[in-house]
Amino acid sequence: MYLQRESNPDLNAVTAYGQDYIQINQTRYTEPIYFTPTGDIHPLGLHTVEQIDSQQLRLLAGVRAKEQNPIDFLDGAQPQLENPDNTEILLLGTGQVQVFIHPAITAELQGIGIGVEIMTTPAAARTYNILMSEGRLVVAALII
Repeated sequence: MYLQRESNPDLNAVTAYGQDYIQINQTRYTEPIYFTPTGDIHPLGLHTVEQIDSQQLRLLAGVRAKEQNPIDFLDGAQPQLENPDNTEILLLGTGQVQVFIHPAITAELQGIGIGVEIMTTPAAARTYNILMSEGRLVVAALII
């Protein structure tokens, strides 16, 4: 299915998708990928939702642990996360069937204000284009 005839070459837009591919700016990908409105398209490095953990979600969202004072551990301080890319939403496309992941895996990102939405890949592709066109800081991770 084609989503857009025209695209801004400066932005990554999903231009088509099918059973075994996703097309970003007229380039076809047949392996799972993740991307933002600007920048490179990256291989996702996994093929099923069951492989996703909180560490993987951190990587996708561009989140990292805040630097702490070396003696913070004495007060029982837990490492906190920072969101240097100001990611607002992480869309996870789970293929042709929607597969949810355990809420404990997404809780860390949601705790710092990043929405995590899980849907089929076609729905995630359409949603990504809408959010991207609104200027939102969104990451799409799409399993094909």
